[in-house]
Amino acid sequence: MSYARPFPDPTAWRGLRAFLPALLAGVVLLMGLTGCGDTDYRPLATGPEGQVTVVMDSTRWNGTVGEAVRANIAPYLSTLPAPERAFDLRQISLTSERVFDNVKTQKNVVFIAPLSDSTREASFMRTRLSREAEEAVRSGQTAVVAKPDLWRRQQRIFFVTAASPQGIIDALQSEGRRIRDSFHDITLVRMQDEMFEKERQRALEDSLLQQHGFAVNVQHDYQIAIDTTSEDRGFVWLRRILSDTRRGLFVYYEDNVDPSQLSPEWVYATRDSLTKRYLQGNVGGFVKIDYRRPLNTRNRDFLGRYAFITRGLWYMVGENENGELFQYGGGGPFVNYAFYDQEQDRVYMIDGMVFAPGYDKRSFLRQMEVIAQTFRTRTGSASQQTVAARSE
Repeated sequence: MSYARPFPDPTAWRGLRAFLPALLAGVVLLMGLTGCGDTDYRPLATGPEGQVTVVMDSTRWNGTVGEAVRANIAPYLSTLPAPERAFDLRQISLTSERVFDNVKTQKNVVFIAPLSDSTREASFMRTRLSREAEEAVRSGQTAVVAKPDLWRRQQRIFFVTAASPQGIIDALQSEGRRIRDSFHDITLVRMQDEMFEKERQRALEDSLLQQHGFAVNVQHDYQIAIDTTSEDRGFVWLRRILSDTRRGLFVYYEDNVDPSQLSPEWVYATRDSLTKRYLQGNVGGFVKIDYRRPLNTRNRDFLGRYAFITRGLWYMVGENENGELFQYGGGGPFVNYAFYDQEQDRVYMIDGMVFAPGYDKRSFLRQMEVIAQTFRTRTGSASQQTVAARSE
């Protein structure tokens, strides 16, 4: 259950009373902009992409509450080759007005404090709650409050509080994924703006739309490696090859397919079949899912469509004369979207892959997700075109 109050109570936070005029000004500005419907001219949120600023007392950060933050908001991603957290965490305490002013500029921020504490962070949290909400929290309820664009544009803010530290831990365990997904989604939005600042291959996008009935945004340095169609199916492979990294995204579709066949098992088998046929090495071998490591498949909305979203690892394998597989070369992470498009009566698979030895893979894989999120169809409704239109 979530509670929030737009104006803090100045008497509730004596330790940081000087912060309150700035906080009030920020909230009043937000209400003015959103209330009248005018364009939001505030600056964009700043800070490193992929980072979450955690505002909480240092003692709590170094204890069990901090462990719950790390485990639920930024856990290690098991579907990357080497350990990387979902986000880089930066913990700070509210020690001065200057610190608070910096917090208000950041992209992803979560304020965390139990109301039972006497810290400045707990006092600040009490200023965010009405009297009734504070009583409810002290009675055992938790508050996880999302505040998008609170102080700046493209900003995601969360307030997490409970009566006790254990209540905070319980809230993070139950709502951590929702918070993490929210940070992830806004990260992709911001990355899209950055990725498509340079010239896009609009003619290529139009060609895909006309020939195949779908398109994705294509960055200036991607090339089509494979483009093939038959009577009822098609396969397009886009690649970006640099001196030390490679990224690729393929789109496969099949018409007149019973959507009930979609399942994790179908995703795995279809992907392996496609990569064996089309994604082969220059000197032999082919791409295959690495089942030695965990696969993560979730049902989640994808641009208004019910989708299976799979994350895992791929690697190059060879096949001997007896049909036995052996590891042939390198590998990396992938993200795969499989879904049914009702308007076209077509099943789609969109798959982004990364090969980047010696580099962290998280940000590269998110770039593939950004491209996938620009997917649109020739018959799609106007609402389904909004993601691509963002970077027009």
